[in-house]
Amino acid sequence: MTLKLSQIIATVGLCVTVMPSLGATFDFKDPKGVNNATFTLDAPLEAIRGSASGVSGSVVYDPEKPEATTGKIVIASASLHVGNPMMQQHLEGPKWLEVAKFPEITFEAKEVKNVKKSGDIVTADIQGRFTLKGISKELTVPVKFTYLKDKLGQRVPNMKGDLLVIRSNFSIKRSDFGINSGQMEEKVADQIELALSIAGAAAK
Repeated sequence: MTLKLSQIIATVGLCVTVMPSLGATFDFKDPKGVNNATFTLDAPLEAIRGSASGVSGSVVYDPEKPEATTGKIVIASASLHVGNPMMQQHLEGPKWLEVAKFPEITFEAKEVKNVKKSGDIVTADIQGRFTLKGISKELTVPVKFTYLKDKLGQRVPNMKGDLLVIRSNFSIKRSDFGINSGQMEEKVADQIELALSIAGAAAK
């Protein structure tokens, strides 16, 4: 059977129209420098709190299919900051984060589970790979997505597009990532509480 050119074009056109949406790509390198992560180590003798502002990465998100979300969030190790200068020096050194050798902390999404939608807000569990100081571990973390259509201009003047806000709170153990394992646990807790508060932009 020979297909006419018009039939081929019509068939191809049909295929194009039924292709599922892949969603928009949201860039998390914030020009305002507002995106941040915070960390807390609450040991018996001392509580250490700090933050990181060097956030980047991208996430592909479709509000109609949040279960198909993919992406990777990156935090610059050198952007981690604590208030005490001596602690800051230790944090950046070889026994702790060794930021010169391991400049990035990353989380790469692999699978989205337990999706619940309420208007523009989606909560889910994201299974992925968390990498710190060159060591990768599979983690499942709770995430809240807030999709804000056409709201980019309210955050960044003179720009059109959508925003995707991500919030997440989870914990890791420094001993799992070779961060001065087993040392000074009365002053520096093994468990690290992490909180992520970031917004990504999909310009139009």
